[in-house]
Amino acid sequence: MQKAKPYIISVLIALATGGFSALLTMGNMDIYEQIIKPSLAPPAIVFPIVWGILYVLMGISSARVYIKGGNLFYYVVQLILNFFWAIIFFNMNAFLLAFIWLVIMWIFIVLMIISFYKTDKLSAYLQIPYLLWVTFAGWLTFMVYMLNG
Repeated sequence: MQKAKPYIISVLIALATGGFSALLTMGNMDIYEQIIKPSLAPPAIVFPIVWGILYVLMGISSARVYIKGGNLFYYVVQLILNFFWAIIFFNMNAFLLAFIWLVIMWIFIVLMIISFYKTDKLSAYLQIPYLLWVTFAGWLTFMVYMLNG
C-alpha cells in the first residue's frame, strides 16, 4: 500500500482539480450546445470521458516523477491553468481569452513533458495524449471564437 500511496494521491489531486472546475462551471456547460461549433466538434458526452482518462494519466505521470525526485513545477502550473480554462470558457464566455489561456497552458504542458522526460521517460510519454487533446481543444476553442465572436 505504501508504494501505491503517491499514485492514489496524485490521481486524486488531478481528478479533484478537474472535478472542482467542472462543479464551478456545471450551470453554464449548456452553452456548448447553444454555440455554433465546427463540424469536427465532438458531442458534449465525450469531454468528461476523455478528461477523466487524461487526469488519471496526469496523476500516474506526476506520481512517477515525484517518486523519482523530479521537478513538478510545470505540472502544477499547467494544472492551475487547466482548472481556470473551463471557468473562462463556460462561465465568462470569453472565447478569445480562453483560446489565449489554452495556448499558454499548451506551452506549460510542453515544458512539463520536457521536464518529466529528464526524470522519467514514461511519465513524459503518458502526457502525449494530454498534449494532443489540448492541441485539439485549442483549435476547437479558436473555431468557437471565430464562429461566435
